Amino acid sequence: MKYDPFDYRVHEDPYPIYAWMRDHAPLYRNDERDFWALSRHADVQAALRNPGLFSNRYGISLEPELWGAHAPKTSFFLAMDPPSHGVHRGLVSSAFTPRRIAALEPRIRELARERLEPLRDLTRFDFAADYAAALPNDVLCEMLGIPQADWDQIRADTDQMNQREDGVDERGPNSVAAALRLAAYLAAFVGDLRRHPGDDLTSVMIEAEVDGARLTDSQIVGFLFVMIGAGNESTGKTIGNAWYQGWLHPEARRKGLDGRAADWYSETLRYDSASQMTARLVTAETTIHGTTLPVGARVALLPASANRDERAFPDPDRYDLDRDTRKMISYGLGPHHCLGSALANLEMEIALDEIGRLVEDYELDTAGARRVHSPHQRGFASLPCRVLRRSRPRG
Repeated sequence: MKYDPFDYRVHEDPYPIYAWMRDHAPLYRNDERDFWALSRHADVQAALRNPGLFSNRYGISLEPELWGAHAPKTSFFLAMDPPSHGVHRGLVSSAFTPRRIAALEPRIRELARERLEPLRDLTRFDFAADYAAALPNDVLCEMLGIPQADWDQIRADTDQMNQREDGVDERGPNSVAAALRLAAYLAAFVGDLRRHPGDDLTSVMIEAEVDGARLTDSQIVGFLFVMIGAGNESTGKTIGNAWYQGWLHPEARRKGLDGRAADWYSETLRYDSASQMTARLVTAETTIHGTTLPVGARVALLPASANRDERAFPDPDRYDLDRDTRKMISYGLGPHHCLGSALANLEMEIALDEIGRLVEDYELDTAGARRVHSPHQRGFASLPCRVLRRSRPRG
């Protein structure tokens, strides 16, 4: 079997390929694209915990325009190793402590209800486009100080920027145009905040110093790309994946809608996470499964495969809201563990809980569903559904 993260067939269902890799090629080689891949839970976990050997300094993406020594310009601290990574990440980490995130719950619920308000009287709507992708984007944009009138355009450009043509590892013209449009918007936004700083996370970055120097506009724009992408891609798409998996698994759907939103998103993170792959650079010759990797080798780490590894999870291909998911590594491990994981968890729980208060059951229009096509992210750009409203409030 062939694993190519740019192949649309992989995007449709990567899990049979992952299972074959774990059993037959735990260190997989793709000669055409010049990378290796690790798919077993123990191997992915070990690599994530060893940033000295599996480095981020060339970025976390296999796309040519994002991989290389220039990666920090577009991926900011995601493309840094300790100690620089910790210094730059620390500039905003205080905004993502569990206490700070818990304090956001009332506002996130308010934003969720605002997104649901125009859908309340509809029996048909697009769950992905109208709700799942919108809420995390709204939360991040507000935290960053982006004007509310621009939130939907930010989300649209981010989605288009990350779209790839089938089998192509470079951005097409629409993706390039969206990236340039978003970069121009964010550069102007940063310029405005330098003149008139506000009470927001971007203003914090503008005022911050590293080694006695302020961050440049390009560094702050790189930070904004990272933050917006994390909210718009991973969190929103995992909410959509939960809705999709709930439709495929009626018992889980009933439990999720009836108040078990936390278990619903948690098992989805394990079973069908939006985050499928992240790349690393090998910094020293190392041997894995009997094969020696040279310095400079590119390695794709597959946490979505690791989360389906029977060596870590009993009966891993069963979608079960009663499962213990503590071993899942959807948020990474080590120093690059997802900074926004607590926020993402809260957003996903609120999103699923709030719609569960309105909806008793639903069906999906699979003919109208449309997947995103990204080497890293798995989810839906469109997920039309028909809903049955609750006749009485949920107890």
